[in-house]
Amino acid sequence: MSEVTLTASTGRETGTRPSRRLRHEGRVPAVVYGGGDAARSISVDRRELRRVLSTDAGVNALITLQVEGESFLTVVKELQRHPVRRDVTHVDFLTVDPDAAIEVEVPIHLVGEAKEVTQNGGITEQRLMALRVLVKPDAIPDGIEADITDLTLTTSITAADLTLPEGVELVTDPDQAVVTAELTRAAVTGREEEGEAEGAA
Repeated sequence: MSEVTLTASTGRETGTRPSRRLRHEGRVPAVVYGGGDAARSISVDRRELRRVLSTDAGVNALITLQVEGESFLTVVKELQRHPVRRDVTHVDFLTVDPDAAIEVEVPIHLVGEAKEVTQNGGITEQRLMALRVLVKPDAIPDGIEADITDLTLTTSITAADLTLPEGVELVTDPDQAVVTAELTRAAVTGREEEGEAEGAA
């Protein structure tokens, strides 16, 4: 997993008005905490934040946060976004120990083609978009693949069915459905009409 660097500034005022002023200046209010240290109120450049979150790792990027001459190895613990514009309005950074596992959410990517499902008038539905796992910070995978090639209308893929990289431990309920298949409405209607026609024959 690649590591990125982000410079932060301290000394920001807390509260709604100072935070609004920071955002107007192109900065994002934030806090950094963890490791037994008191939380620090900081701010980061919005464009730089977007850059570090635009890698393949996304919000799970391992970020070296540089704060007034100090460096902290961190991950994003929480992002708050504007409800309409969806731009980031606040971010929590959690300091991490590179040798200690942390719990994170990793996106699930569907691969393959469920031919049997489509040939029988069905569609696949991804019910779970991310997997909660326990893993060391430098081993966080960019994503977990769910192969739907063998999916049928009578089967499903659960969290336990997914292959995890070495060193990654599943936290999500193993029985949680990740991908299921079902008939389309048109297919259901067609089968009902076929059944009625056969009954009338």
